[in-house]
Formats: sequence, structure tokens, C-alpha cells
Amino acid sequence: METVASLYVHAPFCSRRCYYCDFAVKVGSSSDSNLWIKAIDGELRAISEEQLFNIGDSLETLYVGGGTPSLLSNDSMAKLSSMIGIGRLQGKNFEWTCEANPESFDRDKASAWIRAGVNRISLGVQTFQGPALRWMGRLHSAKEPRESVRIAREEGFSNVSVDIIFGLPPSLKRDLEKDFEELMSLEVDHVSLYGLTVENGTPLGRAVSEGKQDIISDSQYREEYLFAVDWLESNGYEAYEVSNFARPGKESKHNANYWSGKPYLGLGNGAHSYLHPIRRWNIRDWDSYCEKALEHSLPLENQENIGNKEHRLEYLWLRLRTHTGLRIDDFTAIVQNKFADWVVNGLAVERDGNICLTPRGWLIMDRLTLELEEQLTSN
Repeated sequence: METVASLYVHAPFCSRRCYYCDFAVKVGSSSDSNLWIKAIDGELRAISEEQLFNIGDSLETLYVGGGTPSLLSNDSMAKLSSMIGIGRLQGKNFEWTCEANPESFDRDKASAWIRAGVNRISLGVQTFQGPALRWMGRLHSAKEPRESVRIAREEGFSNVSVDIIFGLPPSLKRDLEKDFEELMSLEVDHVSLYGLTVENGTPLGRAVSEGKQDIISDSQYREEYLFAVDWLESNGYEAYEVSNFARPGKESKHNANYWSGKPYLGLGNGAHSYLHPIRRWNIRDWDSYCEKALEHSLPLENQENIGNKEHRLEYLWLRLRTHTGLRIDDFTAIVQNKFADWVVNGLAVERDGNICLTPRGWLIMDRLTLELEEQLTSN
């Protein structure tokens, strides 16, 4: 029986919902950490009784995301570790990531997380410029990320990641180069680069649909992405995935498991789980999720079975979004000719017998994946 080696736990609490956010969050002035632990424990018990998503003898990665996990009480990670049995399950080179926002991450929390076993931190910085931070609804100042990184280093985190966003509205006059100069001065180990997306139902989505908010043009979006990739690679960060850049040996193992198609288990409201051919996801609303989880019932919203065609499409898409790409010899001569066209047009390179998209190719990755799938279907 295939087991799960990667675990995601969702901490939904946020002090404020960002202008563009479409995540499964619970907004309030505080978080109920004890209720969170009880709900996660209840769901885990229900999953254990089901005996479908089984955690093996060795857990490779644990990722606590949100929301804002740093809003939880300082002892929450120790309680989570005890509940899951991390001391017994953690494998060699175990990676435990927690997300944090600079305004809610202090020395006491960093120290408590280290003692609990957390060894990687992901800081939601987005930008170092005040006007853009206020527009997004972020609560930290432009200076707080530097303090957060300093605290993380001093308390023992050897892998510090920072989120940076691009593609903000032109009216904000955000200086992307200035942001990257500030980012490089922090000397973090990992950078996650995200383009702003306009989601229906968010305040940003409504403002755009009503013509009250400008958005970046496709050409400017492309230019900013390529600028960011070039800057990061020039400063020693490898583009190992379309949105992720790391110093040597500092890649996110948890996210790499997603991209490799390995099974994973998600706990918490809105969390997803996958064990081929089953993909399922939890109730998004926190209160409704709690009601089910506290009864030791599976808090599922829905699930689907992944068919062969869909599975192949997902495999192609996941592989093309990484720097390892696809093995050329696995495809027919006709498909290899398509790969050659990608190379000629600067959309891909051949590396160690693999076809790997360039940053220009990553910008149109969805289209290239569909074209490849159509080629495979027609052969």
C-alpha cells in the first residue's frame, strides 16, 4: 500500500484579508490555537480510521501554511508535533516549514518553533515599499522583514525563504529593481516569486470588474517576470521551478514532492490531498470544517478520480514547470521535432537529455503543455 510522506497543515487565521486574497482564511483579531489543534487532531483521527491516506514510517516533509501560522500561540507547533508524532516519524533530512508574516513573527515565536522542530521558515514579504504594502492590505512595515530575517538567523533557522510579488498595478509606481536590491541584501536562501492574479470574488476582482482598478498589461507582466528571473539567477539563485529560486541545496523539498506527483495529505479547512487516482479537498469555511473535524468525521467538500488522460496532462504540466523537464527519449520522433522547435524559438533548452523550458517558455507553459498533449493524442 502506497503511503504519504508529505503532510500539509492549514492554519487559516488572518488579522486582515489582503485586497487580492482568495485563500481559505478566517479573519479576526486573534486565533483560537487550542481549537485549531483539536480540529486538526479530529480530522487526523478520522483519516486514520478511514485507512486510505496512511502516513508511512518516515515523514519527509511537513508544511504549515495559511492564513498566518505565526498568529498561533507559541506552543502550537510543539503541540502539533506531539499530536502527529514527529519525533517518531521524521525521516532523515526531515523538512518542516512554517509560514509567517513579519508583523507576527518575533524572537519568542522563532525560539519556540525551533524547539518544536521547525527548521525552515517562509516569510510573506511581497514588497519592501510602503504604498504597495498598504494597497495590498499587508500589516507589516517596509523595515520589519529585515528584522524578521535577522531573528530567524539568530534563533537557528538555516533555511529562510521570502515571498515576493510582481505584476502590481502601474498606478502604484512600485520600483521592482529597488525591491530586489533590498531582497538581495537580506541574503535569504530561497525566494518564491508570484505574479498578482485577479480572482473573482475578491475586493480586487470586484474593483477591476467595475473599472475602478487598473491592472498590469500582459507585456509588462512578462517584462517584470523576466527581469526578476534574470536578477535572481545573476545573484546565485537557481530557477528550479517556474516560481521558485534557491541557493544550492536550499530547494523546498515539500513543494518538490507536489511537482513530482507523489501522494500528499492535507489537513485543515480548504486543504487538498492526493493519492492517485484520488484527489480530494476539505470544506473551505473554518466553522463548518470545525464542526465536522471535532466529531472525528472527514470534513470533505468533494473528491474526484483522475482519469488516464487527465493524469498524463498533469504529469506533463508538472514536469515542464520544473528545471528537470521531460526526458526526450520518452517521446516519439514527431514530438521530439516539436521540442526542437521550442529550442529554436528560445522557449526551451536541452539539458542532460531532457527538454526544459526557459523563463520565456514558462510564461506560456499552459499553452505549450496543451499543444504537447494534443500532439500525443493525435499520434
